[in-house]
Amino acid sequence: MAATTEKNANQPKDLLRNRRARHSYHILETLEAGIELKGSEVKSLRDGGGSIVEAWVTPMNNQMFIKGMTIPPYSKASAWIEASTRDRKLLIHRREIDRLSGAVSQKGLTLIPLRVYLTEKGLIKVEIALGKGKDARDKRDDIKERDLKRELAREYKVR
Repeated sequence: MAATTEKNANQPKDLLRNRRARHSYHILETLEAGIELKGSEVKSLRDGGGSIVEAWVTPMNNQMFIKGMTIPPYSKASAWIEASTRDRKLLIHRREIDRLSGAVSQKGLTLIPLRVYLTEKGLIKVEIALGKGKDARDKRDDIKERDLKRELAREYKVR
């Protein structure tokens, strides 16, 4: 077993990741938020279940909710099993909610979850991003840039 270094000990543990978000959106700003979960949902997330690929964040009644996030029922839970794709409340300061909901409604931006992670204290947090959708040309440019970086890295590695 490998020994844990100080770098790895301070890093939060990713439970879920939305890899497609950075491909489909220009990320303008990121924000950390708490999420309101039931006990069986926390256990299911810690076991490695769930998905945020199809999820999005929306303001409703001066609160923020994450929709489309899937957390399967915990296998060992006997009672109080929750629906796997219910709306979950995000815990964000009121000023941030007002600012983000204004940006989403006026500028044509969207809020997307990038990752769900476990902090050192054992809390589950969501990293959400304010993003603007990319068109096909932008995606092609990103692919060209990534290939160029990869070729340069190979060339320097050979020398």
